[in-house]
Amino acid sequence: MIYETAFVVRPDATEEAVASVKNTLAEAFKEYGAEVLVTDSWGVKTFAQPAESGLKKGAYHYFMYKGAGNLNAEIERRFRINENLVRFLIVKLGEDKHQADIVKEYKNPNHSQVTGDLDDEGGFGGEDKDKKMHSKRKSCWFSAKKTSPDWKDPKSYSWLVNEFGKISPARITGLTPTFQRRANESIKRGRNMLLISYQSNETAR
Repeated sequence: MIYETAFVVRPDATEEAVASVKNTLAEAFKEYGAEVLVTDSWGVKTFAQPAESGLKKGAYHYFMYKGAGNLNAEIERRFRINENLVRFLIVKLGEDKHQADIVKEYKNPNHSQVTGDLDDEGGFGGEDKDKKMHSKRKSCWFSAKKTSPDWKDPKSYSWLVNEFGKISPARITGLTPTFQRRANESIKRGRNMLLISYQSNETAR
């Protein structure tokens, strides 16, 4: 199976500490015969809301890999005992036969942000505004655009969360049950990784 894992390192961690986390992951990959497909660094981000420890920033790192499911339990075990990690997440992406498509679809969230000028209310116009207008027609934005919400990119789902952090239901968003479920899942994962706030629709920067 194809999986992805992302982890957040404390902003005050030394280069040696970061290298140690990556080496720990590399050792687990080697031990379980996993194949690394994508590695990426998203840089230091300001969290959408502070972590429980009070930290407000962290360095994000990403790996996509092919391996057996029992590998993930070992990765999780190693991550949980590492004091330099703030958060981590492991997600199943699909079967081996879809590897080429899965790798091709990967996008660095820092390179896929919505662009556009600020509107009169101080928010972003452009695509974000178009999404909200589209939902008023009670048709599914994701189906129409042949895309999907991605937890890695808060701009793909933050428009579904109101200013108080409540997720809009399908009767308002116009999403199909499948995409509404995917959006809810993406929001949950994004919140876990501090990319979007639990209390508002503010996203990490």
